[in-house]
Amino acid sequence: MKKVVISQSMYFPWVGLLEQIALADVFVHYDDVQFTRGFYNRVQIKTPHGTPWITVPTKDYHRGQNIDSVQIDYTSNWGDSHRESLKQAYSKAPFLSDMLRVYDSVIQDKGPTIADVSRASMLAVVKYLKIGTPCEFLDSKTMNVPGASTKRLLDIVKAVAGDVYVTGHGAKNYLEHEAFEAAGVRVEYMDYQRLPYPQLNGPFIPYVSSLDLIANCGREGRKYIVSKSKYWKEFLNDSSR
Repeated sequence: MKKVVISQSMYFPWVGLLEQIALADVFVHYDDVQFTRGFYNRVQIKTPHGTPWITVPTKDYHRGQNIDSVQIDYTSNWGDSHRESLKQAYSKAPFLSDMLRVYDSVIQDKGPTIADVSRASMLAVVKYLKIGTPCEFLDSKTMNVPGASTKRLLDIVKAVAGDVYVTGHGAKNYLEHEAFEAAGVRVEYMDYQRLPYPQLNGPFIPYVSSLDLIANCGREGRKYIVSKSKYWKEFLNDSSR
């Protein structure tokens, strides 16, 4: 069975997205879609004083732009600011230096768009933790698959000869599951385990940046990426309870 994940690129994403990549045979960066408020250019980190956001600023953004066309504002020192926030938040973490090296490897390239930097951040974390081997990473923009919503997602899966489409929970509000079934593609939703790992600053919080996992666990963080997926009918039945 060939499993396909299609997702917008996210800035140093939470562990749940890494778990999708770990399950995928093909991961499609879906960045030629409209930029909205989300995790494409921001993420939370865990500090002694809560879970503040670090956000990549945009330049000349106008409503309706696609993620891969939204430019980054480099007139401010946001890269240095994020680094300092991370350094302070994880000053007592055992793998602080590893985490900062992963961060630096992304920021020093100064990608021009939100999609560029977010995609690079994901791939840097994936490489460090050795996730998704031998997952193939593709870009929806270069696949020449037109359309929108369910039809386009299904056509992308079919274009890579996928048998299973694995998705996050938000899709339950719009995905036409029967269309996938009619095409012989099984839909599965993530069954997030949110497995606790050693974490600084109070009770475990699963939704912060994967940089938190690296800072606290180093490469051993890979063993906490354990979530599987669940058939859509079973998932919807469970979520309706």
